[in-house]
Amino acid sequence: MSKKALVLFAHGARAATWAAPFERLKMMTQNSLPNVRVELAFLEFMQPSLPDLMHSIAADDCIEVTIAPIFLGQGGHVLRDLPVMVEELSAVYPHLHIRQVAAAGEQESVLQAMRDYCIGCLMTSE
Repeated sequence: MSKKALVLFAHGARAATWAAPFERLKMMTQNSLPNVRVELAFLEFMQPSLPDLMHSIAADDCIEVTIAPIFLGQGGHVLRDLPVMVEELSAVYPHLHIRQVAAAGEQESVLQAMRDYCIGCLMTSE
């Protein structure tokens, strides 16, 4: 397996169907990055949790882990909760280089794709 891992980190929900788009995103991303281990982890309500997943990643001899929050904005979970988790995980797995990137919704390309979707909704209703 690859020495790199990409973790798509989502909030989680009580309804199992909520995760379907995230599972599709994971599959699409894995197909685009065949040499990278792509995984999905959740903050709450769903499994795997980030700590549980990180245990598996560390056991798989990965050395570099990027955590991509699949959130629309940099709210409390991304600004406060996730950095604490990353710090704790870095202490538990000092051989892993773990980095967190900004929330997906903070990226211009994501906002443009959402804008295009919204415009398309208007166009199909005419």
